[in-house]
Amino acid sequence: MRVVLGEDLVLLRDGLIRLLGAYGFDVVEAVDNGPSLLAALVAHKPDVAVVDVRLPPTFTDEGLRAAIEARKRVPGLPVLVLSQYVEQLYARELLSDRAGGVGYLLKDRVSDVTQFVDAIRRVAAGGTAMDPEVVTQLLARNVRDEPLGSLTPREREVLGLMAEGRSNAAIATRLFVGEKAVGKHTANIFGKLGLPQCDDDNRRVLAVLAYLNQG
Repeated sequence: MRVVLGEDLVLLRDGLIRLLGAYGFDVVEAVDNGPSLLAALVAHKPDVAVVDVRLPPTFTDEGLRAAIEARKRVPGLPVLVLSQYVEQLYARELLSDRAGGVGYLLKDRVSDVTQFVDAIRRVAAGGTAMDPEVVTQLLARNVRDEPLGSLTPREREVLGLMAEGRSNAAIATRLFVGEKAVGKHTANIFGKLGLPQCDDDNRRVLAVLAYLNQG
């Protein structure tokens, strides 16, 4: 699996290159600034991009803006954001095309290598991998609009865990309920969001993106 990496801290960048290589990823290019990241993403069209939000030259949001622009030029380009911060405006823009293949993890929460690698693979496959804190900040307001407003508190809880990339079995364990109950909740969610019958993995992604883009 081909990866483009955008990270300005040398030690972290080199560490990620070695880590990804150990798990069978091919880091085709690793860059330390926004303009170089955009050029690398467009040139390589990697299977997935792992991107820091704040890159030179201004250390504000170059990495995320480069990823957003790259997804416009290469539709559906999978992007996993790895950052110390939640940039709500640009995070929303990253999610807005509802094309899937997006993730946003906070650096200080990535302590399990296996989970991190699984998140990269999930995003590369077109899924989502959202840090719980990112989900919380994106949803820190009241929901009144239909159809999201029609979800019950439990359905919203299930959908929030889906946003983190959890399976039905994992959600059941987290909520201390049976997997059949989770399946019923997800079916209700799909129905209320008007998602047509198709591959459930695809419907999960569409439901999560609708959820995170509510406004």
